Amino acid sequence: MYDILEINNDFIAINKWPNVDFHGEGLVDSVRSEVDGEVYPVHRLDKVTSGILLFARTKDVAREISEQFENSSIEKIYIALSDSKPKKKQGTVKGDLEKSRRGAWKITRTFNKPSVTRFQSHSLESGLRLFVLRPKTGKTHQLRVVMKSLGSPILGDSLYSGKESDRTYLHAYKITFKASGKEYSLEAPFLHGEEFTQENFSSLVQSLF
Repeated sequence: MYDILEINNDFIAINKWPNVDFHGEGLVDSVRSEVDGEVYPVHRLDKVTSGILLFARTKDVAREISEQFENSSIEKIYIALSDSKPKKKQGTVKGDLEKSRRGAWKITRTFNKPSVTRFQSHSLESGLRLFVLRPKTGKTHQLRVVMKSLGSPILGDSLYSGKESDRTYLHAYKITFKASGKEYSLEAPFLHGEEFTQENFSSLVQSLF
C-alpha cells in the first residue's frame, strides 16, 4: 500500500503505491496506526499516481502546510513517461479545468481559476519521453490533463488516451516544504512499474536536477 519515507513529531511522509485509492482501502487508517495517533491529510494523489503523500500530526502543522499549498510556496516535482512527442519540449501550460466525459477533465482557454504547470521533456533511449512536471496549483487530474493537452498522454493512462501499459507512469517524486518553521526536501524512490525500475532510471532522474 505504501512505504514510509519519514516520521517525526510534525508529520509522516509516505511513498504511496500506484492504484491505491486515497479515499478507500484503509490508507488513512493505516497511516494513523503507524504513529498511534491522529493524522491530518494536507493534500491528495490520484489512485493511479504513486509517490509522496504528507500527513500532518498536529492541527497547527496541518494549517502551516496547507497554507503553503494554497499560496503555491511548496515545490512539487512529478515524473511522467509518455510514448508520444509533445507539441513543445518545455514551457508552461495554463488554463481552467472543467469536467468532460467519463470522469475525465479538460483544459480550457479561460483563466478564471487556472491550473498552472511548468514542464520539461527529455528523450529516452527506450523511445519514451520523460517529463519533469512542476505544478504550481493542485487541481483534479491536473497533470494528466496537461500531458494530454501537449499531445503526450501519460503511458498507461487509459482515461486520457495513454498507451496501454503495466501502470500509469506518473510519480510524485519530490516535495520541498516547511513544518514548524524547518524546511524539508523529500524524495520518493521509483519502486513500481517496469519502466520506472529499469537499471539507471533513478540516477537518470537525479541527473536532471
